Amino acid sequence: MKRIAIQGVPGSYHDIAAHKYFKDEEIELLCCDTFENVFESMRKDSSVIGVVAIENTIAGSLLHNYELLRDSGMTIIGEHKLRISHSIMCLPDEDWKDLTEVNSHPVALAQCRDFLQHHPELKVVETEDTAKSAQDIHEKQLKGHAAICSKYAAGLYGMKILQEGIETNKHNFTRFLVVCDPWLADELKDRSKVNKANIVFSLPHNEGSLSQVLSIFSFYHINLTKIQSLPIIGREWEYMFYVDVMFSDYLRYKQSIDAVTPLTKALKILGEYAEGESTL
Repeated sequence: MKRIAIQGVPGSYHDIAAHKYFKDEEIELLCCDTFENVFESMRKDSSVIGVVAIENTIAGSLLHNYELLRDSGMTIIGEHKLRISHSIMCLPDEDWKDLTEVNSHPVALAQCRDFLQHHPELKVVETEDTAKSAQDIHEKQLKGHAAICSKYAAGLYGMKILQEGIETNKHNFTRFLVVCDPWLADELKDRSKVNKANIVFSLPHNEGSLSQVLSIFSFYHINLTKIQSLPIIGREWEYMFYVDVMFSDYLRYKQSIDAVTPLTKALKILGEYAEGESTL
């Protein structure tokens, strides 16, 4: 049985992503309050695997998770792209007419802005987690409260779904990274399917330094699917660049890394893995 650390409680989107990625496998969830705790769980027990959200097609990148990943020494072994669909739910003996307040994570609330604007009678209250909102309403029997989270959570906590698919944008996906101790990486991934990598580096504060790196990747036919820059604390106007690349030829990819390394500072490969599936 695999032990998987996630941020959130059962019924959260991290829970769903973990079960989708490790489909047909028996897993034990280690539910953590924060992403810091997820990485701490892996540090304490090298057999623990982490599932960590890294970006959303609407809300953008989870910038702090990039730093946590780089500092942790863990490696990426896979990814999963999950379609995020929100439902509103309440206690089973209540209905619309009984509701006065809606609870959820601020990102989920923002993603349901149009729906909430049509329900001005509901007081909007931010909470730390989508599924935990449903869990709290169930455990504390909070009358008049509704939660916005996955419909999967409704079954776990005995909640009644009032409406599904209330998110404003139906093209709402979150990408989750699967990370582990480097010693486990080879046994947990199929190297023959590797076609994607995440790398991080900084650059000299010289004119054209980034364009030189990008030109080399282009020469080797490496497809850059994402570039994220983060400032380096204490070094004004200098940045770490987090780059996702895809390739069809592993040898050509390695040659490109060898070619850009002399032009960069502190280049590190955060993981090599197979491009993830997208699921509903």
